[in-house]
Amino acid sequence: MTDLTDRQTQILRVIVEEYTATAEPVGSETLDKKHNLGVSPATIRNEMAYLTKQGYLKQPHTSAGRVPTPQAIKLYISELMREKDLSVTEEVSAKETIWEKRHELGNLLRQATKELARRTNSIGVAVTDDARLYHAGYAHILDLPEFYDIDITRNLLTVLDEAAQMIRIFDQAVGEDSIHVLVGDEIGGQFFEPVSTIFADFKVGDRTGRIGIIGSCRVDYSYVIPLVRHFGQLITNLTTA
Repeated sequence: MTDLTDRQTQILRVIVEEYTATAEPVGSETLDKKHNLGVSPATIRNEMAYLTKQGYLKQPHTSAGRVPTPQAIKLYISELMREKDLSVTEEVSAKETIWEKRHELGNLLRQATKELARRTNSIGVAVTDDARLYHAGYAHILDLPEFYDIDITRNLLTVLDEAAQMIRIFDQAVGEDSIHVLVGDEIGGQFFEPVSTIFADFKVGDRTGRIGIIGSCRVDYSYVIPLVRHFGQLITNLTTA
């Protein structure tokens, strides 16, 4: 667990969620007006300064507000976020969209990445252990402010051109969990700071692979994480049925 106080974690959670919704730096006045934190704006500013010093927030040069760092987003995912339960309707719908492609892995992954892209407004991506790469949904990221920066978009699209690079990124994930999240510099250099990838492992016979999404670090993790996990399980189950 983090050594932050309850008040600091509450402020951090609200900043992450506000930034995720607006893509704008979050100021103390916004927190005071929109969220009932029970403390003065001065206290909020002091706590935000402390969180900045600890590496959880940063201040863009052109704004008085703060934005969460990858460190803050990872903390939010691991300790502050509650995953949403997928409805039965969503689970059945996901299965129906890829059911007819289940007999051939390549077709299945092409369809699954299209569905993940559509449902998350990100790029759907999958890679197998024999270095086959599948992706869909490039147009989704072009509507997001962080990808107005041509250097960020160019670097992301370059990575998606080569299976070896995606395998290298996915291989950085550690732990026994079947779902993995990489944010910012975990993916690459400075141009990947506003980028995240969420992916799940799957197994088809003696072959393995990963499927998920890559796009903005502002995705709704509480929804996307269980959705990606579900697609990973679907691919494993459909191809072994």
